Amino acid sequence: MADKSNFTLPLVISAGIHIGVLIVLVMGVDFSEKPKPQPQASAPVVQAFVVDQKQITQHVEKLKAEKRETLRKEKVRQDELDRQAKLAVQKREQEQAKIKKLERERKQKEIETKNATAAAKAAQLKQKQEKQKAQEAEVFRKQKEKERKASEEAAKKAADKRKQEEAAAKKAADERKRKEDAERKRKADAERKRIAEEKARQQQEQMMQDALAAEQAELSQTRNKQVMNEVQRYTSMIRATIQRNLVVDESMRGKTCRVFVRLATDGFVTGTKILSGDPVVCRAAKAAINKAGRLPVSTEPDVYNKLKEINLTVQPEFN
Repeated sequence: MADKSNFTLPLVISAGIHIGVLIVLVMGVDFSEKPKPQPQASAPVVQAFVVDQKQITQHVEKLKAEKRETLRKEKVRQDELDRQAKLAVQKREQEQAKIKKLERERKQKEIETKNATAAAKAAQLKQKQEKQKAQEAEVFRKQKEKERKASEEAAKKAADKRKQEEAAAKKAADERKRKEDAERKRKADAERKRIAEEKARQQQEQMMQDALAAEQAELSQTRNKQVMNEVQRYTSMIRATIQRNLVVDESMRGKTCRVFVRLATDGFVTGTKILSGDPVVCRAAKAAINKAGRLPVSTEPDVYNKLKEINLTVQPEFN
């Protein structure tokens, strides 16, 4: 029990310190402000906290193992108490049977004593020659009376012994109940402690998940902006390539054509489709696309996925 207390106190202190740190951190956060980037130097602090939590978890597992060992020992002790109680019951039943037997013998001896007394009284009425017989009967009666008293004394001692054994059995039962109540209380305290530690662990995990989610959102927003910039740049390059290969005349001035283009990963044109616009401009735009054969396309998958099927508006340019 002393070893268990030595482990419990440091664990409680450690858990209390970490819970206090978490509460201070939560109360100190200003949720009205936007999240600020954290410096790289904070990483060692998080790592130290995680390592400490791991040590706490290992310590909890050790306490659980000790708890199981304590329960096993308690069961062995309880089984021994039950065995002793059963032996006491058996012994008490044997003593009761003995008492009943002695009681029957006492009654039998009382009968015999009465018979002897009657014989003594009858002998007094007889002739003097039977006086010796009467005296012998009286001696016999006194002997039986002595045996009866001895039987009563033995019965009384047996009853006292039975009472003592019952008192001992009751004391053992009370002790067992006291230990069972103490064990239930210990289990309840351990469960409350486990729930508190689990809550602290969940709060820590939630804080880490929130931080990772915020960082991921920021990275995703930056990446999307970069991808859109690249898409716009390559779209401009595709339009410029089509313009270089576009044959124009005055009849196209001010007119446009909207065309769908499908591109392979190397920029090769795998399909085109006129969507709307001036027929002359559309024929010239399709011819310019076919003449180019390949159009500029990014090797980055995110950018290519937005360029592999695009709709372009072609408008002839005049110097």
